[in-house]
Amino acid sequence: METTRKPDPDRRTFLTKCGIAAVGAACAPAAAAGIDAPEQDKGGSDSRPASASASSIDAATLASGASLAALEFTEKERQQMLPNVLNNIQNYKTIRGQILQNGDGPAEAFDPRLPGFAMPASPKNAAADAAPGPLPTADDDIAFSSVAELASWLRAGSLTSERLTQIYLKRLALYKDKLENVITMTDALALEQARRADENFKKKIIKSPLQGIPYGIKDLFDTKGILTTWGAEPWRERVPNADAAVVRKLADAGAILVAKLSLGALAYGDIWFGGKTKNPWNLKQGSSGSSAGSAASSAAGLVGFAIGTETWGSIASPCSRCGTTGFRPTFGRVSRAGAMALCWSLDKVGPIARTVGDCALVLQQIAGADPADPCTVDAPPITIPDINISGARIGFVENEVDRASDEDKHLIEVLKKLGAKLEPVALPAGPYDRIINLLICVEGAAAFDEMTRGDLDDQLKWQDPEAWPNTFRTTRLVPAVEYLQASRIRRKFMKIADDLFRGFDAVVAPSAHGALHALTNMTGQPAVTLRQGMGRNGRPVSTTLWAPLFNDSRLLQIGRALEAELNLWRARPNL
Repeated sequence: METTRKPDPDRRTFLTKCGIAAVGAACAPAAAAGIDAPEQDKGGSDSRPASASASSIDAATLASGASLAALEFTEKERQQMLPNVLNNIQNYKTIRGQILQNGDGPAEAFDPRLPGFAMPASPKNAAADAAPGPLPTADDDIAFSSVAELASWLRAGSLTSERLTQIYLKRLALYKDKLENVITMTDALALEQARRADENFKKKIIKSPLQGIPYGIKDLFDTKGILTTWGAEPWRERVPNADAAVVRKLADAGAILVAKLSLGALAYGDIWFGGKTKNPWNLKQGSSGSSAGSAASSAAGLVGFAIGTETWGSIASPCSRCGTTGFRPTFGRVSRAGAMALCWSLDKVGPIARTVGDCALVLQQIAGADPADPCTVDAPPITIPDINISGARIGFVENEVDRASDEDKHLIEVLKKLGAKLEPVALPAGPYDRIINLLICVEGAAAFDEMTRGDLDDQLKWQDPEAWPNTFRTTRLVPAVEYLQASRIRRKFMKIADDLFRGFDAVVAPSAHGALHALTNMTGQPAVTLRQGMGRNGRPVSTTLWAPLFNDSRLLQIGRALEAELNLWRARPNL
């Protein structure tokens, strides 16, 4: 197999349309926790020059170094700086002598709430959806049903969790080589959990609507005694000794883990050590990433639902590509404890499924404050209100109207038909993509510093200029001052987002729009991605809506209303 792969040109086009700079941070995600880093390979054949010793650094060296930071100093200033620079080198050595694991985050915990923020109340829960009708006779039809339908049949006794689990396990085995979407199957655990769920159904014990529902999870979440590889060669034999918080919550809810799903190595793209995850609607195309396997598996009817993560677009991007529904919660809604950290101040965990309602059911079970993740927030619970959105105020980004496709224009008309009030809103121009890119690159380089300094990055399959190995090496040269300046600019962005969303229930922009993806990933607003049409090529076309901080339930309500009116979610790829 080839040792390097060039990025999917279609994926690059998507990122360009979204305004995502291909400088290494493109479509990332993640969370927080880890295990000891792998032992360094001391016998590599790639000989590298030794680092410059402190004694070799002089004023001329400082002139060269300053140019890398786009700075200039006089000869007198450089001579004065030299002792301090040499002292800093000793500080670096002290820092590098400390043992840091991936889950050891910074002392500062990001909070998206500005002073004066008032937590919104969640809408009231609505009555349960109507009965789904009789159980289909064909296994494929069962596999592509919604979580709500599956849960109803399981509770009624017309379907057992063991049978449903076997259906998904067989489909995973049948298509995983074609899609390259599975890193580890968990058959034994799944069947054990399914039989336990069936016993509870017989005893009329219902832990949650997810009881007995098989799911897959992005392979950056720790699973006790089961490989958790982060999709990257240095960690392909990594076995955690505890479950991530999300895995534990889903087990408590009675859900069935059937597979650890692929992700682009270290949460970037769709290339991992076992291949390149494919889009079920077009097997010649990658699924995008980094929640590559989660989106592909949901689209292909291989799981009831999946769990993904997003740092910049790693839920929205693969869901748009694969035609699945993805929900990125407000930052701090879901614990990241026990999940690989890429960017502590940006990583978010969310569900990927076939319907918005399914995402709501999953989010109800995984949301909540967790002492193990200092960024989580005690917020009102997720509710599933009715789909009456008459009177909802929805902003449309007017300065992007020239990018609107036919599907975008139709979506606006559908929202109006549902009784929503569409109002124009302007997003101020800003360097959103550049700032988020720098934040991700710096935090990611810190999270995987030992990999870079130990040359373990040479093991990664993807070695192009925009891939993580080169990005992390380059980022070591970013001045700490610039990172803090970017953080200060981010604070200004939080005020821009606060003004943008104030008074609205949701905001929608043309599907080609990318600035809101960058902005809201930095500022923490929730987002939902769902199908808004079917293209001429027979493949889904998706849109994204955003909502104010912690208005997740209201956004779910609007998404469900749209989904019911558009009635597109049952279309399935032909594998």
